[in-house]
Amino acid sequence: MRRVGRFALIIFEVAVLTVLILVTRCANYQDVFVAGNVYFTDADCYARMARAEIVREKPGIIIRHHAFEDFPEGTTPHTTAPLDYLVAALSFLLSPFTEHALDFAGAFVSPLVALLGGWFLWWWSRRMKFRYRWLMLILYAISPMLVHGTELGRPDHQSLLLLLVTVGICAEWSFQDLQANSWPRRSNLHGGLEGGAPCETSDAIRESRIPTSLRAWSVTAALAWGMAIWVSAYEPIVLFMLLMATTLVLNRRSIVAPERRAGWIAFVVVIAIALAIERRVPSFAVLQPNSHFRQWASTIGELANVSPLNPVWLHWCGYLLVIAPVLMWISARMRTGGAHGVHASPLFALLITTYLLTIWQARWGYFFVLLYVLALPSLLAPIQSRAAVWIAFVLSLFPILQDWDARLWPDEGQLAKRMERRIESTQLRDLALHLRSPSVRPFLAPWWLSPSIAYWSGQPGVAGSSHESLNGIEDSARFFLSQDLEKAREILEKDHVAWVFAYDFERVAQNSASILKEPVPGESLCRVLDRTPSQAPLFLRFFAQNRIGKLYRVIRER
Repeated sequence: MRRVGRFALIIFEVAVLTVLILVTRCANYQDVFVAGNVYFTDADCYARMARAEIVREKPGIIIRHHAFEDFPEGTTPHTTAPLDYLVAALSFLLSPFTEHALDFAGAFVSPLVALLGGWFLWWWSRRMKFRYRWLMLILYAISPMLVHGTELGRPDHQSLLLLLVTVGICAEWSFQDLQANSWPRRSNLHGGLEGGAPCETSDAIRESRIPTSLRAWSVTAALAWGMAIWVSAYEPIVLFMLLMATTLVLNRRSIVAPERRAGWIAFVVVIAIALAIERRVPSFAVLQPNSHFRQWASTIGELANVSPLNPVWLHWCGYLLVIAPVLMWISARMRTGGAHGVHASPLFALLITTYLLTIWQARWGYFFVLLYVLALPSLLAPIQSRAAVWIAFVLSLFPILQDWDARLWPDEGQLAKRMERRIESTQLRDLALHLRSPSVRPFLAPWWLSPSIAYWSGQPGVAGSSHESLNGIEDSARFFLSQDLEKAREILEKDHVAWVFAYDFERVAQNSASILKEPVPGESLCRVLDRTPSQAPLFLRFFAQNRIGKLYRVIRER
């Protein structure tokens, strides 16, 4: 009877966690599924979906060049194959149920990845016997920052990274915990490991007596970190190197121990496979940006600075974040041992580092919140009163619940903006469908609209939404701000443009002027094309329009 009750409790816990994760990740479904079509949340998502579409049509291909952005040169992107194939594989599974399998796969891939992460955390925290494991699981499910990284309609590599980093950190934690507990026992299996000279067969004896679970956790951590670095050779490399450096400082023996050998081999094999498949080393071109990179980066939310006094920290983590430094200090001083003591020290180092990195770039916020979630049981472990901890935790959720209240029940202004974005997406798609053609007919549009237009139309765009597309972004900005029609025509000829999209001229002009660091001219070409199409230059022929914009065909001189 006790076994039945335990099984029922497991089913109940997994069901509650599953519902929490899926409800929060899919709360934006009205913005994703509009008028029978799927609309993704960010411009970069459309670039990812264009890659997945190519992979689905040509299984086995590895995409190392983007011809659909920064036309005609194209780009060499930093994106890699794992997420492309994950989306494509999911689309094949959905094919029997819908005609839009690829779009649905792109919409659901991140929530499903988040669900896998949640199930893993449930299993791992139960195995670790954390006293306050459900605080970690609840915050993982509802934190707005983690939800944004894995929400519906956002097929971005961040979601896959969050899963892999979670598995990597948790596996390393379990490995170090088992390693610390097994060393004293294994040290006395043969006289001489701790005192006196070891016998000739000591290495063989030590190797043979390594627990299978130690090898398993070592290999699991290595595979997770190797895959994470394959997905993105930026944040995971920093986190992995910092984790290993902290472990080396705290316990050098842990890094070079025989039980770590299988893990290092697995890590090297994954990295070697990644290099062999991608056939390129990570690009660090962003570290030597051109003259317009900073202006472009200032328009990207994930590259913005986050002030330590910004209340968004509380909206991500809750009020307990305020006393986290004190809890960290208490936990470090007590060193209670096991999962709640010294083995949390590398995690605390990662938490502090990602906090500082998030101040520099908001994109690090995903990993900061994830690490805070993982550290929460250790931070609260010294407090013995469960009731006090749960009361404090529930009260600390007030900023997070405020954020959810604003999302689920927006005021009239926010609701109007959402409706406007939905209408804009559908009408932009209608205009883009005019470009469909078996021949290549490139278009020029504002850079943040280019990836979606390219995906819907199947035509390449001059601009794009990544830093690799800065040349095309600059051409687009100069064209729309131009008052010299001859220079504007030269841009179109240089980039072989066949179509031009005109959009809200105020937004286009302000964004273009910000990128070029130039004042907004009084009679820019974007204003003419948007407000007075009858006065458009002779090399642009008005073709179609709707509420969101206008489409012009480029007329070549004969």
